Amino acid sequence: MKEATHGVDASIECPICSSAMEACFTAQVLNKYLAQYEVCKKCGFLRAHEPHWLEEAYSSAIAQADTGLVMRNITIANKLAGVLYWVLHERGNGRYLDAAGGYGMLTRLMRDIGFDFYWNDKYCNNLLALGFEYRQSYGTCRVVTAMEVLEHVTDPVSFIEEIFAFSGANTLLFTTELYEGDPPEPEAWWYYAFSTGQHIGFFQRRTLAVVADRLGLHFASANGIHILSKTAVNERLLGIATGRWISRVAPWWVRRRLGSKTMTDHHLILHKIDKDEQ
Repeated sequence: MKEATHGVDASIECPICSSAMEACFTAQVLNKYLAQYEVCKKCGFLRAHEPHWLEEAYSSAIAQADTGLVMRNITIANKLAGVLYWVLHERGNGRYLDAAGGYGMLTRLMRDIGFDFYWNDKYCNNLLALGFEYRQSYGTCRVVTAMEVLEHVTDPVSFIEEIFAFSGANTLLFTTELYEGDPPEPEAWWYYAFSTGQHIGFFQRRTLAVVADRLGLHFASANGIHILSKTAVNERLLGIATGRWISRVAPWWVRRRLGSKTMTDHHLILHKIDKDEQ
């Protein structure tokens, strides 16, 4: 069920740039709710209007239809290895946080490569990175990641501000699918994910650039990896590091230089278990 709608409602402000939002289409969410979608013509932010179905949509934190979860995490970890090491010049000396980290898969993968990653998620159980839950008492993080998160939140700017405040990081690396031009037709873009009801906000490159300006940050993007940072990022180098061939080599190359934490973590967890049982 869907129908096109149009019109500007000046009373509805864009949460990104405060311009008026314009109704663009309706679509059926969770196979039962007729949802209105609206877009900001100034910055390109597109969202579901008042998504009242979110509690129902998140009865399971990870959507059953997310069959790409494993492959996506592996691909992202491969790209992050090169971005952290070559683009951001992180040599494994700092602490890193995967915010809204889901089951903990990315945290575990990044630790296996050699980065001191930690997990945090308010809504999902940590299954794969147990023992590496982040607490602010551990100290600040150098970089925070938020993979496939922004499309889930009602107020992206506030969410980003909270991530920086919570982690103390200077840089946020994140992923979300971008669209260009006018909003895609409802049946033409899989990323709307109407059947799960969990994707409620969508961005263009210019939307993220406005977010960066608003927060006084630098913005860079290449090959699906987006960065908001307090220091400028070389976007050309970012494109190289996240390219298909370099990202295949990066985890192996970086792991050899940093040293994987797989076995050291294994012994650390065993020590904790032995200590708890005494």
